[in-house]
Amino acid sequence: MMAGDDFEVDLVVLVPDKTFSAVVTRLIERRRALATRRFSFEIYVHPYHDPGCARESAEFLRPFLPTHAHAVVLFDRDGSGCEHSSPSEIESVVRGQLRRSGWGERAEPVVLDPELEVWAWSDSPVVEDCLGWAGRRPALRQWLEQRGVWAPSSPKPADPKGALRLALREARSGPPPAALVRLARSIGVRRCTDRAFIRFRDILRCWFPPNDG
Repeated sequence: MMAGDDFEVDLVVLVPDKTFSAVVTRLIERRRALATRRFSFEIYVHPYHDPGCARESAEFLRPFLPTHAHAVVLFDRDGSGCEHSSPSEIESVVRGQLRRSGWGERAEPVVLDPELEVWAWSDSPVVEDCLGWAGRRPALRQWLEQRGVWAPSSPKPADPKGALRLALREARSGPPPAALVRLARSIGVRRCTDRAFIRFRDILRCWFPPNDG
């Protein structure tokens, strides 16, 4: 279902914190990279963060039903209070709550596993640039492997937030939120293999395809 004359805004996004908000804003603004048309959006932060998004998103988003065509809820599995369930299981529960509240198929949840920082780790050379590691030796992944933070056989660090903080501290490249925003602005979206990122991208492409003008 596409936004029509009955709606004031194409999309409302619910996230758990300001860092999420900044990262998602930068991603949505890259409509050519995401292969979507231009669409209007608003982002809100749930006051109860990840647990609030996991358990109370339907209630929070209810006032937006008549004014916003679509809704997306993004939050971390880690810290949500639902760590005993898989991301798809959590999404199924939240999706059911949203549909029963009146959104039907106009709303979708996306659960990041374990947390937002997982989006920082891809094989793109932009990662080293954004984390202040360009030109340093050894390469960032090798440096993290040497410290036991990144298993050689794994596509991403087991603790993406801890790995990000360690790399930024070593490179003296500022706080993690700023680095995440730089990555969201610059990294090639086609190279990200994270399940949640691909799901978020595909939801936007479905609702706002590029040939809509």
